[in-house]
Amino acid sequence: MDRLTRHDLKTDKFVEEVGQTVHFLEEHRQSVIRYSGIALAVLILAGGGYFYMKSRRAERQDALYKALETYNARIMAEAPPAGMKAFKTQAEKDQAVSKDMGEVIAKYSGSDEAAIATYLLGVNAAEEGKTDDAERYLKKAIEDAGKDYGSLAKLSLSEVYTSTGKVADAEKLLRDLISNPTILVTKEQATLNLAHLLAPTKPEEARKLLEPLRTTQGGSVSRAAMQAYAEISPAK
Repeated sequence: MDRLTRHDLKTDKFVEEVGQTVHFLEEHRQSVIRYSGIALAVLILAGGGYFYMKSRRAERQDALYKALETYNARIMAEAPPAGMKAFKTQAEKDQAVSKDMGEVIAKYSGSDEAAIATYLLGVNAAEEGKTDDAERYLKKAIEDAGKDYGSLAKLSLSEVYTSTGKVADAEKLLRDLISNPTILVTKEQATLNLAHLLAPTKPEEARKLLEPLRTTQGGSVSRAAMQAYAEISPAK
């Protein structure tokens, strides 16, 4: 069975969203910690719960950021440049990914960060060809994540189902995403995926899905739809 790739299971927008969140946190950390003495005491008394929640969020995002560094680390036989995180083998990296993501999940259960870590463990398992583990992690991510990140987990799970021949399950997830698009998984993206899924067995339905995308959409969506449309075998 072909292993799924990160290109299949992730989107640049997801990485951008996480990166922007962590970057914002880093830029504003000094303004949070500079308060001291009486000023800090007054702030805590006035809104202790609010600042505690912000602190906990910063802590969770820091932990996820470090886990993402491990996830995105390169495999290099030679010593990496200073400041670059890398592993000598894929096995070493996979072990580190499981450890770092697992710590985020265990320590911050119920948070968005834990759900994202669960999602990434599902992606990693799919890449390793461990489809049962991938399905388990991605289902958990769907349950625990909010609408946006949950939609990304649904899209990834549909890819896992497709790779294992569970076409009906994949189709169900994609139709749900079409009906309930998010900023991370648009209606157009879900429609393109569904058209690809149906093309071998239901070419006419696939064409109907692609037609409005290739004629009314612009840019990359239109180009992708036209290419997918052209690749569908003619009706016999």
